[in-house]
Amino acid sequence: MNSAYLYAAARTPFGRFGGALAEVRPDDLAATALRGVLAKAPGLDPSTIGDVVWGCANQAGEDNRNVGRMAVLLAGLPTSVPATTVNRLCGSSLDAAIIASRAIESGDADVVVAGGVESMTRAPWVLPKPSRAFPAGNVTAVSTTLGWRLVNERMPAEWTVSLGEANEMLGDKYKIDRVRQDEFAARSHALAATAWDEGFYAELTVPVPGVDLARDESIRAGSTPEKLAGLKPSFRPDGTITAGNASPLNDGASAVLLGSSDLAGLIGSAPIARIAGRGAHALDPQDFGFAPVEAAEKALKRAGITWSDVSAVELNEAFAVQSLACVDAWGIDPSIVNARGGAIAIGHPLGASGARILGTLAARLRETGGRWGVAAICIGVGQALAVVLESAA
Repeated sequence: MNSAYLYAAARTPFGRFGGALAEVRPDDLAATALRGVLAKAPGLDPSTIGDVVWGCANQAGEDNRNVGRMAVLLAGLPTSVPATTVNRLCGSSLDAAIIASRAIESGDADVVVAGGVESMTRAPWVLPKPSRAFPAGNVTAVSTTLGWRLVNERMPAEWTVSLGEANEMLGDKYKIDRVRQDEFAARSHALAATAWDEGFYAELTVPVPGVDLARDESIRAGSTPEKLAGLKPSFRPDGTITAGNASPLNDGASAVLLGSSDLAGLIGSAPIARIAGRGAHALDPQDFGFAPVEAAEKALKRAGITWSDVSAVELNEAFAVQSLACVDAWGIDPSIVNARGGAIAIGHPLGASGARILGTLAARLRETGGRWGVAAICIGVGQALAVVLESAA
């Protein structure tokens, strides 16, 4: 079988909910990331792209009807370039990269672009369609921005608790207090701000046309544990989760260029990293925040390595509490986790986050000279994905 390599990564800066990217359609955000990653391989003939695999969690509004294909058309690629859209909620674009890597390994394609997009600002309200015309009762519009909606009444109540309540329960189970969560969140902001100041993200981000947004909009460089301690709990009156130690709502898009070893000759540049292992895991829906633990273990086993070999980890920070629970369970040095900031600061535009952490992980390995890295992400409704990268340097 062939090996699948990551050659380039690009993303938009991530905007706040209702912020700088609020007027930009998700399909246009997707096209921006797609153009951005291909610009890093100017020697690539776009007509040779075997497929575009795109992630999106919502797909209820302007991101409907295969937003991946819409991105291909809006980006000006040849109409002969195919595309599909996948939905594994928060893990959608990491799933897209996994699917792309398998296509390359099997020989179905030599070049695949994977990525994802989410506009949580522009996610529409939806009305359930009545089975008969003109129902007599009231109908409630439901927000599609985040979380369960139009829930099947056959679902057990414990499965359908809010994402926040699920993670409050996780904190209770693993005895992770508010102090640790606020410290973790402050670290995320500090590291992300430093990374931007040092130019780390300059090569990973591309501007969105017509928008004045130079860096991720949710980063608060002055965040401290003391300031975060003053925020009120968001889900329980006496809870530990606040708006400060959980990821915000965001808009953005990200993409990675994957290919076989033959792609290096076509574009005149060497790959950054090899896709060395993949893992998926599922458990009870309310425990989704802990699912990356086993997903990463599976990916490591398939790569033939252990945690002692790993020098960099990108774990999507949905909530500080679930990130801490995973790091504790792995028993790894916390300093190798999200050393350039995480989603609490950078943002978590659901469908875009997986490719974002994968691209960041590859850049960290190149920056530090490390050989092995792990990207992992928790997924609502009780799932997680993980990918192991091996530096190609």
